Amino acid sequence: MIAVKPLRIPAVPARAARPLVVTGVVLTLVSPFLAWTWTRRFPGNLTVTGYPGGSQLVTLATGLLAAYFTAAALGVPRLAPRGAARALRAASLAALTSTWITVGAIAVTLGGVVNVEPGGWPALVGTALLAAGAHGLPDDTADDPAPDARMPRVLEVALITVVFLVAMYVLAYGITTGSPEEFLAFLPAAGLGARALAASGLAARLSRINARNRVAVSVAALVAALVFPFTQTGDQYTAIADNILVFAAVALGLNIVVGLVGLLDLGYVAFLGTGAYTAALVSGSTFSTLHMDPWPFWATALLGMAISLVAGLVIGAPTLRLHGDYLAIVTLGFGEIFRITVNNLDGTSGPSLTNGPNGINSVPNLKILGFDFGAPHELLGVTFGRFANYYLLLLAVIAVIVFVYARAGDSRIGRAWIALREDETAATAMGIEGFRFKLLAFGLGASLAGLAGTVMAHLQTNAVPENYKFADTAPPNSAFLLAAVVLGGMGTVSGPLVGAALLYLLPAKFAFFSQYQMMLFGLALILMMRFRPEGIVPDRKHQLEFHEPVDTSTTQIAKIPA
Repeated sequence: MIAVKPLRIPAVPARAARPLVVTGVVLTLVSPFLAWTWTRRFPGNLTVTGYPGGSQLVTLATGLLAAYFTAAALGVPRLAPRGAARALRAASLAALTSTWITVGAIAVTLGGVVNVEPGGWPALVGTALLAAGAHGLPDDTADDPAPDARMPRVLEVALITVVFLVAMYVLAYGITTGSPEEFLAFLPAAGLGARALAASGLAARLSRINARNRVAVSVAALVAALVFPFTQTGDQYTAIADNILVFAAVALGLNIVVGLVGLLDLGYVAFLGTGAYTAALVSGSTFSTLHMDPWPFWATALLGMAISLVAGLVIGAPTLRLHGDYLAIVTLGFGEIFRITVNNLDGTSGPSLTNGPNGINSVPNLKILGFDFGAPHELLGVTFGRFANYYLLLLAVIAVIVFVYARAGDSRIGRAWIALREDETAATAMGIEGFRFKLLAFGLGASLAGLAGTVMAHLQTNAVPENYKFADTAPPNSAFLLAAVVLGGMGTVSGPLVGAALLYLLPAKFAFFSQYQMMLFGLALILMMRFRPEGIVPDRKHQLEFHEPVDTSTTQIAKIPA
């Protein structure tokens, strides 16, 4: 029998890898300061020599990240606790993909490579050399890196603040990209850049620092989020941020049901609609069938939460004794029942309450303590428009939901939810009354969605049945909400926030793919479940379950001499 050897792709020799990396880093860092094209018809100002613009900023940022890990690989190993080789490979791929996408888009958009100015060619060559050299370096990954020394508390807090500000800048850049070409270059760079930080061990080190400074983390996250509206001169991108926050708030509520308890809820958007319709009916809108004076927001929010809570208890009481697919089918049916019901409450098919398919329009802007959210306001020399005002309110709503989620998850009730998620039979045997705790989670998640719905009705100035489908080409809907939780990371606070931002931005930025969005969405789910089933920001327990460490005990025994 002839043994067939596996095909091996020849790699760059280790001796040649370092010069290639250094040369590639230099060219990558220099190229953004040269002109890449001759006309401003291509999105972003890539015609100027002397400073970067548009997607050149992405190449510069990934080049700086690659330069950092190059320094770690060539003589300063403490810059990368777990090793620099894998981190440098990810950073080099980030620079390669973003740069080649941009230069390729110039050629396609403008009609040929002749439109690529001389500055574009060093970018292509530099990123290619960087990637080739990085993949030729020997692996230096340490399974058990040396423990990091603690810094003074002041320096740790300062580091946390800087990291959150940088993260907010990256997110703001993604939101404010004005073209699909720019966003397409940004997306892989952000993902591979995050991969580089994780592979180097810097992300784990930062996580340990965050765990020691929880209050500082919360304050830094709030401060970083508050900076965003001060960087905007109009409402275009602030409106996108508002919709992301609404989507994220509802996803966090769903994370209680799916992430902590492990219940598959496919009709969760109905609770968002319950809160929105409740707020619209008591808002004083001329289209409201109740014809009453507008309620104060605190009363509207409490009423929306209460009615959503009742709806959650009503649907949960007879169905939460079901498990798995049966529970999913029932919740899916509830979501469709809600949409059909509000569609029929038009005075013809049923009582006159919701105006049927026309919905309740002209919902007025909120006024809280004399502050009109629809009027422009001056703050620290910056004019805040309508969407910037609602952005601040939605941040407060997100803060409330995060506080409730965190306190509930760390409580005795939260531990009971996690026990039910892991093994309901064992949890019941230990004295946990499964039905009561699951009903509590269902009601709490529904009330938080109702709170987000009350703000959403005023933000969008309407409440119509078409906004609350199971699946659609644009969020929020039940399918996208569940995907935001699963892709972001079940059982975590930041996971649904990241998942919601990503799943809202993709359809918004790639509108020209509207006919293929669901196909691409399904493909992304398949790839995610294959390569990262624990989610983008995984819970530590889930990560260990999906990526169990290799048992090397047999190997160690085999090495013992006879």
